[in-house]
Amino acid sequence: MLFDSTPQTEPDYRHELELQARGARVVAGVDEAGRGPLAGPVVVSAVVLDARAIPQGLNDSKKLTEEQRELLFEQIMDTALAVSVVVAPPSIILSRNIRGATLWGMAQAANSLGIRPDRVLIDGRDVPLGLPCEGLALIGGDGRSVSIAAASIVAKVTRDRMCKIMDCDAPHFGFSGHKGYSTPQHMRALVEHGPCRHHREEFAPVAEAWARVRGVVLVA
Repeated sequence: MLFDSTPQTEPDYRHELELQARGARVVAGVDEAGRGPLAGPVVVSAVVLDARAIPQGLNDSKKLTEEQRELLFEQIMDTALAVSVVVAPPSIILSRNIRGATLWGMAQAANSLGIRPDRVLIDGRDVPLGLPCEGLALIGGDGRSVSIAAASIVAKVTRDRMCKIMDCDAPHFGFSGHKGYSTPQHMRALVEHGPCRHHREEFAPVAEAWARVRGVVLVA
């Protein structure tokens, strides 16, 4: 099922209430962080909020500062009825491709909540297979549903923390700053040092860098 994509100024609890009015007792929000970078994992989170204790200021994680995300992350972890986090590392991204790895992570996160949801709200257009219940796609969901917004914050904060660990392992790439995205600094480091174990082999700039290292000519 696909909800409409009418723009909202900020997320609210309306979609959850609509589902609850139809009999869904437990509604989870699911979102990911890290589909676009050249390195690092895709991180997916599922969150079931407590309607009596929804943190103020929940929004699309990209619209928040790092300080705001960190504060909200702690509030979500303290107040939510259930939170799960699933990490799809570069090896899973390589075997499933980025879309498949993301959908896999969404299904795993929904199934790992500890409480079984009656409905799952998912950011985007795709509903993954293997959910524990009916999934509902909500385009721009992290800016429309507070449950999805909460999941986006948990996923983003978790991934950013992982990028700091990656930075310690391979400091010449600067992962803690650009988080694996294709910034000029990152692209220069790829040329100078070649890819490391955190890079996604099938992404074109990384594949090209591996080809240079191995002396292989890629044919379009």
